[in-house]
Amino acid sequence: MNLAENYLIGMDLGTTNVKALLMDEDGNVVARASRPNHMIFPGRGMAEQSADEWWDNAKEVFKEITSQTDVEIIKRVRGISISSQTVTMLPVDKEGNPLRNAIIWMDARSAKEMHYISLMLGHDHYVDIIGGQPDAAFLPNKILWYKMQETEKYLKTEKILQASSYINYRLTGKMSMDLDQAVRTQCMDINTLKWSKEIAGVVGVDFDKIFPEVSAVTDVIGTVTPEAAAETGLVSGIPVAAGASDALTSVYATGLTQLGEACESTGTSSLVFVGSAEKSANNVPVVTKPYSVGGVPYIFDGPITTSGASIKWYLDTLGQPEIDKAAALGKDVYTYLNEVALEVPAGSNGTMFFPYLMGERAPLWNSHAKGMFIGMSLDTTRADMLRSIFEGTAFAVRHVIETVKASGGKAESLRITGGGAKSRTWSMIKASILNIPVMILDERSGDVPFGDALIAGLASGVYTDITKTIEKLVHVKEIIQPVESWSAVYDKLYPYYIDMYQDLDKDLLRYRNTWLELSK
Repeated sequence: MNLAENYLIGMDLGTTNVKALLMDEDGNVVARASRPNHMIFPGRGMAEQSADEWWDNAKEVFKEITSQTDVEIIKRVRGISISSQTVTMLPVDKEGNPLRNAIIWMDARSAKEMHYISLMLGHDHYVDIIGGQPDAAFLPNKILWYKMQETEKYLKTEKILQASSYINYRLTGKMSMDLDQAVRTQCMDINTLKWSKEIAGVVGVDFDKIFPEVSAVTDVIGTVTPEAAAETGLVSGIPVAAGASDALTSVYATGLTQLGEACESTGTSSLVFVGSAEKSANNVPVVTKPYSVGGVPYIFDGPITTSGASIKWYLDTLGQPEIDKAAALGKDVYTYLNEVALEVPAGSNGTMFFPYLMGERAPLWNSHAKGMFIGMSLDTTRADMLRSIFEGTAFAVRHVIETVKASGGKAESLRITGGGAKSRTWSMIKASILNIPVMILDERSGDVPFGDALIAGLASGVYTDITKTIEKLVHVKEIIQPVESWSAVYDKLYPYYIDMYQDLDKDLLRYRNTWLELSK
């Protein structure tokens, strides 16, 4: 067996699963593994996960990867980097034990606290501090909710960690936070890259004490301990990078290096990135973040909350006939859904879906937005509804990209990665709704753990020029062009997608408040 000199491990702790790969320095994947994560919904608008399950899954993934290969390869692993879903609130005590389930990014229970913080600081000033639009997904309001509603646990809290920070802690014994996720918490002053004392004052929490020390994405925060090595099958002493959010790691993995390129990492949610030559204003709906790879100094970063989750919702609530039919045909259910959606014409026979099942982040930043089917009639079929979900989630991507273009972004092609990239039907619809070619990457390129492995390579010195490394290792498998006849339909329907949401927004808020009163 010919061994490479250097190997790297990348892991992503996503909402849906924990997955990882082991590859050599030339990008050849030696081993892969994944385990599913489970969601916990303790109440309306609440979304949590178990940190214990995260660590159990991470251990199993590491064990599977190490069991698939030779011990000599494991000895040549030069670095590990872990990314995760973001933003997460996981409080731990002095011994690093979780004090409750992690409140994840999808959770909207603290909308009232968000409005309070915005009111106390003044909305425009708040936006100037955090460099974006306030939303219930972020940490200031979640911490305030935790402090007020679970005071006993709050008083025992030593640190608040991100999902990847917790796995890093279990590997190294060091509590840390990477700069990328720290900026995304909305607890940091974007102008100074220090924790905001103004926001901390309103929340009533000392951010400098409750958050771990912040490290650059490619900083080595520690090494795998002997205890962690025994639990995972790794060898002790492997350097562990601070890592990043799955958002930033996705951009590395998709190979966005030129202005005019955009990319979407799509799974339970979607993350849309568009390159920019200049930094955006802080008060626009989608803002830029530093990137500095290739010819792209900044990227616009727009998260969409329930893209793949909308399709999963359909399967869980309405999709038993499709599940049964797929089983009878011996097909994967998602393959069958793609076939069914293709049987319906563009426009879904007049049915339109709005994918706001847990509110919406970019570009609405609206926690009370609701999912909707509009235009249904007695002759609406299940297939119409299914295709409308594919289309509605693609309209949401267009809404982000059109908003970004208005602020100076440029998108002439879209690279797609993540689980959603496996759906050719969805990619065809996106190409046609956006009127730009969609690039499907090969099985390795675009996978978030691949981006993690690139970061591990930078942290350990295996790679020194990330631009050249990306250009060498990231490969496009297929380019899907817009279907002209579909595009003609979608261009006429898109304005109604925008107008109907705007017309209904105030009524949805009043409806939500009335329903909350009735449900007490």
